[in-house]
Amino acid sequence: MYFVYILRSHLDKKLYTGYSSNLKQRLSQHQDGEVVSTRNRRPLELIYYEAYYRKELALRREKFLLHFIIRRLIAALKTALCCGMTSY
Repeated sequence: MYFVYILRSHLDKKLYTGYSSNLKQRLSQHQDGEVVSTRNRRPLELIYYEAYYRKELALRREKFLLHFIIRRLIAALKTALCCGMTSY
């Protein structure tokens, strides 16, 4: 099985999207600070995951979710700038 997952940082509330063939082990690596991209954002919470039988489907879904999150962030920033909001 291959897993696509989303973590949320309790520190800065930002999201992290990832993929792994061993979700439990990968989550431990994130929580133990072994993953460079999330090391300084701990503690992390698993907020969503999906399971796939094929690696290529999991990777495609991870890419989609990453782009979806980025698009939502850009839309939120545009709305904030448009409406004169100065803090997020």
